[in-house]
Amino acid sequence: MSRATPRTPAVEVEPPRFDRPEVEIRASTRRTKTGSAHWSGSRIVVQVPARLRGRERRAFVDELVARLLAQRPQHAAGDGALEDRCRELAARYTDGVAPASVRWTGSQTTRWASCSPDTREIRVSTRLRQCPAWVIDAVLVHELAHLIEADHSPAFHEIANRFPRQRDAEVYLEGYALGLGLASEADAGLD
Repeated sequence: MSRATPRTPAVEVEPPRFDRPEVEIRASTRRTKTGSAHWSGSRIVVQVPARLRGRERRAFVDELVARLLAQRPQHAAGDGALEDRCRELAARYTDGVAPASVRWTGSQTTRWASCSPDTREIRVSTRLRQCPAWVIDAVLVHELAHLIEADHSPAFHEIANRFPRQRDAEVYLEGYALGLGLASEADAGLD
């Protein structure tokens, strides 16, 4: 009696997570040692040897995805680049009112970004690294507006809306939150 070995599906799709987009994994019998990853729209396509199973396959896919994500300009940009961009936006939209510091953080779980008016610090969720630059800019201008107006008053919105695509960014982030499977409505907005 012969035993059937479990077969790995030729194509498997992983839903998006908070730290990465949807990933399509293609198992290839032609590949024996190497793999590859590339962008296909907003999805990452990973090709792996069909022989890989379980933890070995998971580690292989995770490594290829991490390498590809690190190549995105906004992902590779560190805190210094984010702070420089924020200062440019401050000069353009908030009459030069700038933060003391701006940094990426992985600990933002209920917001896209936050601002502490007392310390003048802005923290931006690493989940946004995958977003288009204009969305990140809108989030930064939103947080800059909090340095002038702490609450969401009409005066605050007048400042934040100086960024021409502020409303577009809110719509984008609402969809992005849904795509990431974030249930909380707090995640859908900028604050």
